[in-house]
This record gives sequence, structure tokens and C-alpha cells, in this order.
Amino acid sequence: MPPNLPLRDIHLPAPIGWWPPAPGWWFLLFGIPALVILLVWLWRLLRRKTVKKQALGELEAIAQSDCGPQEKVQRLAILLRRICLSVYPREEVAGLVGARWLSFLDQSLGDKRFSEGVGKLLLEAPYRRELQTGLDELFSLCRDWIKHLPKPVKRPANKAKA
Repeated sequence: MPPNLPLRDIHLPAPIGWWPPAPGWWFLLFGIPALVILLVWLWRLLRRKTVKKQALGELEAIAQSDCGPQEKVQRLAILLRRICLSVYPREEVAGLVGARWLSFLDQSLGDKRFSEGVGKLLLEAPYRRELQTGLDELFSLCRDWIKHLPKPVKRPANKAKA
């Protein structure tokens, strides 16, 4: 072989640029934040206390409390009023008293257990000297009523009246 051949030196390819990134980097860029957002959303969904869960918890707290029967009924009436104000429009619920209040409570159950049954204790308990019977049935009735509540309606923000 002749010693002076016209050979050229080895040419390396151009260095690989950083753009466009490989598919794995695209996954990291979009997949991991989406996964974090999804996990946070699921965590909040599972930990969210609904009106029904909170109301049932407060109902059990009233039932287990050491106060007298009249005070239990009074607390129960306040709890039912608070629940209705948070679920139904204020204009529909706030002015109801007496028999109209009990018939409103009957609407979600579809029967007359409040206005003609043990639910009358909500109106009569403050005026009775002794309250011996019906308290457990009243708590059971209220538990059924809470379980039949509709989902709260999201109300639009108050607009300024012209």
C-alpha cells in the first residue's frame, strides 16, 4: 500500500440538540402535574363533608348529650332549621313557623310524620312539663328526613339591584 493515500479524518455527526425533547420528557412535563391535580381533587372529594354527613354527626351528638329532653328537642329544632337554610332558598324556609314548618318538613319524606306524628314534639316540647316518650322516635324521624335531603342548590351571587 502506498504510504500517502488521500484519506480524510473521521467526521462526527452534529451534537444532538435539546429540542424537541424525547417522549418521556413530554410525559414528565404534562403527566405528572396532571396526576398531582387529579390526586388532590380526589383527596378533597373524599374528605369533603357534605351537609348530610355533618347533619347526621350533629344529630348523633345531640342524641348522646347529657342535657334534658326539652333541651335536646330544642337543639334538634335548631339543627333542622340550620339544615333547611343551607339546602333550600332562604326565602322559602326562613319565615316558616308552626304547622307550616312541620308540613314543609313532611314534603321531603312524602308522608305526614312531622305534622301528624311524632314530629309534633318539635312544637309541643317547650310547653310540656315532662317529656318521657317519643324522643327516640323523633330522632329516628329526623335521621330519615336528613337522609332524604336533596343536594344543596348552588345559588348565584347576589347581584346589585338597580
